[in-house]
Amino acid sequence: MAKQTKQARKFRSSGELKRKIETRQKYQKIKKRITASRGKKSKGKPNLSDERGKPMKPVKETLAEESDESEDDVPTNRFQGMSVDDFLQGDFMEEDNSQDDGDEDLEQDELGGSDNESFSSVDDLQDEAEDHLMDLKALAENDPEFYKYLQENDQELLNFDASAPLDESTDGEESAGMMLDGDEVGTKEESGDDDVPHLTSDILKQWQKGLLEYRSLRALRKLLLAFRTAANMNDSEPTKTGWTIDDPAVFNKLIVTSFKYTPVVLNHHIPSKTLPNGKFKAPAQSTKQKSLGKLVLSYFFNVLHLISQLSDPDMLTMAVSESSKIIPYVTTSRKAVKQYIKTCLELWSTAEDRVRIAAFMALRKLTQSADSSIADLILKGIYPAFVRASKATTVHTIPSINLMKNSASDIYCIDQAMSYQHGFGYIRQLAVHLRNSMKLKSTEAYRQVYNWQFVHSVDFWSLVLAKACTQELQNTDESELRPLIYPLVQITVGAVRLIPTARYYPLHLHLIRSLLQLMRHTKTYIPLAPFILPIITGPISPTTKSKPSTLRPLDITIHIRAPTQYLGTKVYNESIVEESTFVLAEWCETLQGSIAFPEIMVPILMVLKRAVKKSKGGKISGCVKALIEKIEDGVRWAENQRSNVGFAPGMDKEVKEWEAKITLGEAPIGKWTGLQRKARERKRELLEKVSNLYLPPPQGGYRMAGGTSKLTKFYCFGIIHIIQLRREKRRMLLYRNETIWEQ
Repeated sequence: MAKQTKQARKFRSSGELKRKIETRQKYQKIKKRITASRGKKSKGKPNLSDERGKPMKPVKETLAEESDESEDDVPTNRFQGMSVDDFLQGDFMEEDNSQDDGDEDLEQDELGGSDNESFSSVDDLQDEAEDHLMDLKALAENDPEFYKYLQENDQELLNFDASAPLDESTDGEESAGMMLDGDEVGTKEESGDDDVPHLTSDILKQWQKGLLEYRSLRALRKLLLAFRTAANMNDSEPTKTGWTIDDPAVFNKLIVTSFKYTPVVLNHHIPSKTLPNGKFKAPAQSTKQKSLGKLVLSYFFNVLHLISQLSDPDMLTMAVSESSKIIPYVTTSRKAVKQYIKTCLELWSTAEDRVRIAAFMALRKLTQSADSSIADLILKGIYPAFVRASKATTVHTIPSINLMKNSASDIYCIDQAMSYQHGFGYIRQLAVHLRNSMKLKSTEAYRQVYNWQFVHSVDFWSLVLAKACTQELQNTDESELRPLIYPLVQITVGAVRLIPTARYYPLHLHLIRSLLQLMRHTKTYIPLAPFILPIITGPISPTTKSKPSTLRPLDITIHIRAPTQYLGTKVYNESIVEESTFVLAEWCETLQGSIAFPEIMVPILMVLKRAVKKSKGGKISGCVKALIEKIEDGVRWAENQRSNVGFAPGMDKEVKEWEAKITLGEAPIGKWTGLQRKARERKRELLEKVSNLYLPPPQGGYRMAGGTSKLTKFYCFGIIHIIQLRREKRRMLLYRNETIWEQ
């Protein structure tokens, strides 16, 4: 026995072990080809192999020929007294794993094999585990010394437990009487027999029990095979699968079971790794991971195909949420990742809000991958998707666009170094559009800037920079996106100056609000007063004559250009002045914490007082006078706060410490703007209620039945007209009473 152990060591180092493993793999491939050509035998007929997996004569002869060819150059005289099977009962798993590390990746395996092979590989994994257990049991009898050597040096190999995940599930399923053999379905699928079994609720319950109690891979294979049938049911040319699904309840139960149970079983057998920085990593390469890789990819592509056909928001939400749980198992396939990102971006930009949120969470999880190229793909695609979705902006789409802004800005703040590259390129595109508009000065060139997409893009990047700099204040490290503040401000200011007419005052206010948000969160001083004061002083100047109108007030939040019928009207001027004074008050509130606030307000107070003095009075002048009073109160408050200061203006450290102690909510302007926000919110709710009181006539107008006299028609139409006038009068009275109450 001692000499045999020495020969075994030489045999291992000679490289013959690797050749024998290749021979066994060739045998398995030949066995699969013969099985596929002949089909599996039905019950009562002999199978291709016996219970120990020994091949029949034709296969063994073929194997012997290939084995002889591979052994021509290898000296075998030293190993004549030793059986190869006896030696392979030893430490062959280490060599097999080293060979697996040199194989191709999962994506190449997926493209090289069929979908049926990906499902059948799970059964091969089960059989290999059983054979390995039997070989270990025979090793103690055939070679006790080699078995003792393994006990001392490779205890993990001897402690292999076939009753754990794989065989435990098989034994438990057989005791429970489950249908987990797979021969029947596989035979009908491969032979093309039209008599496929029908999926019932009882079969699904059996699979659920096997998945929950035993984490059975064979039950998972059965389930995903049926899921493939369900995912391709609506195709014009459906693929041949192993099940027929006729009951809608069974279909829904199958979809839900696949979504809920698949991540649980995969996490049990091949758990993903989480790095210390919070990022996840794909499972380590192993025999089980390689066998399940094709199965998972096939299921993932079926999920993507099913998502493209679903229309129910609840089912879409569940599909996206549950599919995100198996992302760590498909990151090695670039094709699957790209298709998944494309599907999530489409749902994020077009679906309902709950589906948008689920798609956003899936994209955010993808950005946590250890592969930085995946995050680069998301950053490259999410901004164009947002710009396309923001083209049509209405009162109904504004909430969804705001949701997209907030979610996309959160993704851009995850990796600021990578986001800087994309942000620089996209902000440069905005600068190119502005430069072309300033050079060409044509209608088409102006439309490249004065549109909703440009406005939302500026607001989006201001939100991204504001969030990044807020994180900077929390982490005390300078944000890598801070250098983008200056170019974004210059582009926005240039867009405001492009067409300084009253018709585009709403667009100017939108851009100024974006800069105000950027100024508030980045603690960067942006001189916005020169752009707000002309909007306030223009309508109240004595040369401006407001035309009376019965139009309803213009909602600035959903307009970037005033309609023609609103230009020069009293309603439009009041709306513009009211909005611009509130924006100016918010800008002053942001500066209230500055030690130089009294000096900054001097020119602003001079311009406003001069404009009010020349105005004819009225509601517009009243708004400006109220703002002047609050600014003066703020100036006096700031002077009182700094009266006891004992340092000079040039001492930056002491100045910053003093400004950090100021609470903006206690300042007069801060209190007044807080009250104004509540009043504006109540006014917006009231206008929504009033708009529901006015019922427009039906499409095509009111019609009378045939044979009605002219006098009757005239009388009926007169009554309808009086009702509409009364409704309009009631609407105007409610709005006027609310306005008087606020004043």
